[in-house]
Amino acid sequence: MTDFDLRLKNITHEILAEIAQIEELKGRWIAGSNLSPQTLGRLKRSVLVTSSGASTRIEGAKMSDEDIEKMLRGISVQKFSNRDKQEVKGYYELLQNVFDTWEDLHFNESLIKHFHKELLKYVEKDELHRGDYKHTENKVEMIDEAGNSVGILFDTTPAYLTPIKMKELTDWTIQTLEERKYHPLFVIGNFIVEFLNIHPFQDGNGRLSRILTNMLLLQQGYLYMPYVSHEKLIEDNKPEYYLALRQSQKTFNAKNPDITAWLTFFLSIITMQSQMAIGLLTAENIEALLSPKQLSVWEYLQTVNEASPNEIAQKAHVARPTVNQVLTKLIEMKKIERIGEGSAIRYKKI
Repeated sequence: MTDFDLRLKNITHEILAEIAQIEELKGRWIAGSNLSPQTLGRLKRSVLVTSSGASTRIEGAKMSDEDIEKMLRGISVQKFSNRDKQEVKGYYELLQNVFDTWEDLHFNESLIKHFHKELLKYVEKDELHRGDYKHTENKVEMIDEAGNSVGILFDTTPAYLTPIKMKELTDWTIQTLEERKYHPLFVIGNFIVEFLNIHPFQDGNGRLSRILTNMLLLQQGYLYMPYVSHEKLIEDNKPEYYLALRQSQKTFNAKNPDITAWLTFFLSIITMQSQMAIGLLTAENIEALLSPKQLSVWEYLQTVNEASPNEIAQKAHVARPTVNQVLTKLIEMKKIERIGEGSAIRYKKI
């Protein structure tokens, strides 16, 4: 039994229950997904922007989704560093490639190195080590919202051991997925937590782990990945993400390694993503009943926990009187609810 197998020896009933829920939602998506090509295309374009922004912000970049949209349209965005813009562009293009060609991609070490090269192809400072495993030691740091390091989470695998550790991990992942020895979500979760523990490249490891997550999940039949952002859910739960990684990785050299904390977090993200995907199956019916301006209000409310009418008007680019009319209609449709009264009134999706 390998160390990787040992980590999966003690799977809790709670984790098994979570897996069952995810599989039920996966089946509902496959059975009920009849969204139009236009809707799927719009969702995919939105996710590409959202995921690129979220994944790079987790690592300290500061660009908002709106800034990324402007940049991709060729509008000059001067207030951000070239590095931020280079990293976002590389992520966007690589994720787009994964969404478009995942069926033809073969997971192995060569692909991982190729992805790293593509991820950083615009980042000038990384030119010398793109696509190559690290030659010097690196550490995993937790980054706050301002982009500053707030501490070292853990030391990673030494550079001289990285090639053999990556070969062991990749070979185990390929073989175990083929043999169906464990549920694929256990195998993918184990791959990601170990990949981040090795931290095989000098830079770009966190972003690359999320690209690989998207690809591996697509290849295992989780076909809604391009339509609900995995990266955004991690960004929204960043403290829990770091904590789960740390709690699991600190046990790797112990007699009984335990990745329960990481699997619990990882599966909770997949569950949320699955639930949001199922929500999309009814969204098209809603869209058919709404005008373009009404739809803008509805789409904005799906991206936030709650918002005031003024915030909705500003972010959805809809006149304030129209916002009031749309909110009334959405309440009548039982799609949103009103919170508070007077000047403190806010709205949230149900």
